[in-house]
Amino acid sequence: MEKYILAIDAGTTSSRAIIFDHKGNTKGIAQYEFTQYFPKESWVEHDGMEIWKTQLKAINNVLESSKIKAEEIHAMGITNQRETTLIWDRKTGKPVHKAIVWQDRRTSGICEKLKSEGKEKQFYENTGLILDAYFSGTKIKWILDQDPKIRKAAEHGELAFGTVDSWLIWNFTKGQVHVTDVTNASRTLLFNIHTLQWDDELLETLDIPKALLPKVVSSSEKIGETDPSLFGNNIPIAGIAGDQQAALFGQMCISPGDVKNTYGTGCFCIMNTGATPVISKNKMLTTIGYQINGKVSYALEGSVFVAGAVVQWLRDQLGMIGDASEIEALAQTVDDNGGVTFIPALAGLGAPYWDPHATGSILGITRGTQKGHIARAAIEAIALRVREIVIEMQKDADTTFKSLKVDGGASNNNLLMQIQANLLEADVIRPQTTETTAIGAAFFAGLATGYWESIESLAEIWSIDQIFSPDSNLSNKKTIDLWNNRIGKLSNTNSSK
Repeated sequence: MEKYILAIDAGTTSSRAIIFDHKGNTKGIAQYEFTQYFPKESWVEHDGMEIWKTQLKAINNVLESSKIKAEEIHAMGITNQRETTLIWDRKTGKPVHKAIVWQDRRTSGICEKLKSEGKEKQFYENTGLILDAYFSGTKIKWILDQDPKIRKAAEHGELAFGTVDSWLIWNFTKGQVHVTDVTNASRTLLFNIHTLQWDDELLETLDIPKALLPKVVSSSEKIGETDPSLFGNNIPIAGIAGDQQAALFGQMCISPGDVKNTYGTGCFCIMNTGATPVISKNKMLTTIGYQINGKVSYALEGSVFVAGAVVQWLRDQLGMIGDASEIEALAQTVDDNGGVTFIPALAGLGAPYWDPHATGSILGITRGTQKGHIARAAIEAIALRVREIVIEMQKDADTTFKSLKVDGGASNNNLLMQIQANLLEADVIRPQTTETTAIGAAFFAGLATGYWESIESLAEIWSIDQIFSPDSNLSNKKTIDLWNNRIGKLSNTNSSK
């Protein structure tokens, strides 16, 4: 009987299930979107039960549509939107609050208070993270602080915290397994990336009971099986990684200096730095790339909070396009941006600014400005933000950037990829399988269960679709100078408030 790997890709806007064969070919995909809740300005929430139900539906759908039985699934790997925070009742399995999404900014005030108390250095040195509302720790604190009953239940060990991986595994195993992996743990503001343990000092600072927390495991090991009532056959769960770390591994960025960028709702650029964590001097994040057989590979990461979401905004809020895929053709109706700069700070600015109060703007509009100019400026904005991050990473890692491996939905936009290559003055490499997040999760699971023999055998599966080389005849100085001038003024304005 031929066997397959099932990858769970629990994203920010949808639940996906993808089946891969031994050669890394996709045998089936199912995807279901779930509701995005915006109860207040800068608040973003999900319904944990809806995430679980859509994920279950996606798995059943992909098994049915591909005509692959559960007993033919060798193992399951899970990758997930990181930092999104759930707390649920251990007895009922029901969340005590809606999931607070990584994009949510409601805990900015908690972060500012901690900074004013001089706690920023403590968090950075222990976790490698900037003290920002982006991460899970302050979201947990916020939920506990909303209701004395919730806090009391947490202190008595009656509640469980988890990012989406933990939540799904809890449900897959009917409450038998409460774990997360090192990559997701490293995004909580609670995990010491040097000792690889939950940090008691930071838990005390945030007033979070340790009883809430899951056991931390590696990215590639068998941690349990799905309950037989779900699919009729137990499926081993053997791979877990946050989405960007899964993409790093799926892109085979396994040597120090290898860099990938995922173009999704946001942009997430990660550089493998090897066995030693590199402490950034340029406001990048130091994080865990993955852990296999007890060995940790560290990484530097820069986050752009809004990337593909810019295109969604142009579609949904301005009605400039009917479908996200139309942005490329619209941008190509003009030769350049016409002097327009799009600052995509629709949810604050991530690295290297870390400005939660920044707001977006479209600058340089004249009577001659067309839709195409705005569309092109929006695409350029994504590439310019990535360029900023790559430059800072190079400084931190003291390495020369050679090429950028790309993935995510917007990596299929050839104009964006070409602009990215031009602005970086380096090759941009798109693989044949752009489902790198999902295949990374599959790789972790397959390695743990012997489906694939070694990392070297995985490297043979990865292959190139297209290389975008920089246009040597094109000068990007004007675009970059205009960007630096305008985003510099915006950042200075916000910092003076």
